[in-house]
Amino acid sequence: MENRENIAVGLDIGTTKIVAMIGKKNEYGKLEILGIGKAKSLGVARGVVNNITQTIQSIQQAVIEAEENSGYKINDVVVGIAGQHIRSIQHTDYISRSNSEEVITQNDIQTLIDQVNKLAMLPGEEIIHVLPQEYKIDGQSEIKEPIGMYGSRLEATFHVVVGQASSIRNIVKCVQSTGIELSGLTLEPLASADAVLSQEEKEAGVALIDIGGGTTDLAIFKDGIIRHTAVVPFGGNVITEDIKQGCSIIEKQAELLKVKFGSAWPGENKDNEIVSIPGLRGREPKEISLKNLSKIIHARVVEIIEQVFAEIKAYGHDDPRKKLIAGIVLTGGGAQLQHIKQLVEYITGMDTRIGYPNEHLAGNSSEDISSPLFATAVGLVMNSVANNTQSASRTQTITTAIPSRPSVERTSQPIVMEVEEEVEVEKPKEEIPKEAVTKTKKPEINDSFMDKILGKVKDFLDNAE
Repeated sequence: MENRENIAVGLDIGTTKIVAMIGKKNEYGKLEILGIGKAKSLGVARGVVNNITQTIQSIQQAVIEAEENSGYKINDVVVGIAGQHIRSIQHTDYISRSNSEEVITQNDIQTLIDQVNKLAMLPGEEIIHVLPQEYKIDGQSEIKEPIGMYGSRLEATFHVVVGQASSIRNIVKCVQSTGIELSGLTLEPLASADAVLSQEEKEAGVALIDIGGGTTDLAIFKDGIIRHTAVVPFGGNVITEDIKQGCSIIEKQAELLKVKFGSAWPGENKDNEIVSIPGLRGREPKEISLKNLSKIIHARVVEIIEQVFAEIKAYGHDDPRKKLIAGIVLTGGGAQLQHIKQLVEYITGMDTRIGYPNEHLAGNSSEDISSPLFATAVGLVMNSVANNTQSASRTQTITTAIPSRPSVERTSQPIVMEVEEEVEVEKPKEEIPKEAVTKTKKPEINDSFMDKILGKVKDFLDNAE
């Protein structure tokens, strides 16, 4: 049974980071993350690969780290796809069944889906997802589950997600070049939605906004059905770029400023709040007003939110029947920006919450994994679990790795030694403190056996000190 574990792997190829995540379902049906690897994403811009070699290197780095953390060897992955080339269309199609005396089966639905997959797209476009929304049987509408019913004409409305064929091929090539197979392609906003939305929210009507580094993804659900998807070609990177230009600093500093001190609401900062930034080689440090910083961030975030809100309106949010009662859920790295929730509520007038992927995660998951940053990766692993894939297999090293970890955690003495060694790191010679530590450690061990002799030795040593 051990060998047939259903190990799932998701690979989130983002604009700022590439995440490989290995997980499995535990006995409570929750997702247990076994390993995670993260690498800086080089060669991806606005969700689209623009440098194959750099992307392959970044994927390899993330995959190796995930394998080392988990003790599993990755065989195949579910990859997330995004980018400004993604568009979605609504399409209605039907099939006529030869025998209406037999009940409708999964095969009939598959035939209908296959038929939609053959739709003629614009040159250079490819269908990524065909998602059935509602069915009609012999004119009877609003059927959510047609399997087991009778009828001669099966009709359905589909949400069809379309992307650029060349972009999809580039992603496939990058993954396969690292020696890993592709078990599935999933639209990133759909993966994020799986990770952070509850079924009640999907029923009530909700818009998921995933603010990534290069793109902002949108997925709208109503009555438990996906209604609209869109990818806006702006994300956290344009905010960083604006800070870089506005404050005349380098990108690394701009990113740090945004993460540590950034706010989407300028009123929160007082005029006298200033942060000092080291100048470039020999130049004076720069002083930047936090109020100005949040004004720059505010302007760009407003632009991103307004674009997304335009997509929500295009879906028909103003129509009472299409109203999104559960409002907006923000996720992705950009959702960690201070006061962004209040700004989104102010612009859209819709209830907003930050989406954490912890609902489906096992209770012992670390805080890092349940950050909005990893929502897409968690969703991709869930997608891989649903496919029942055997995406990774145990490596031999796991047997030696397991016993050594708890033993370090159980005893407190080695931890003290590590601290002492860290303190001594500044000295040029490392060997001396190590010996000193082992010498002082020996009397403590023998203390329990030879009380009288070592008691005197200990007293002598204390007096000597």
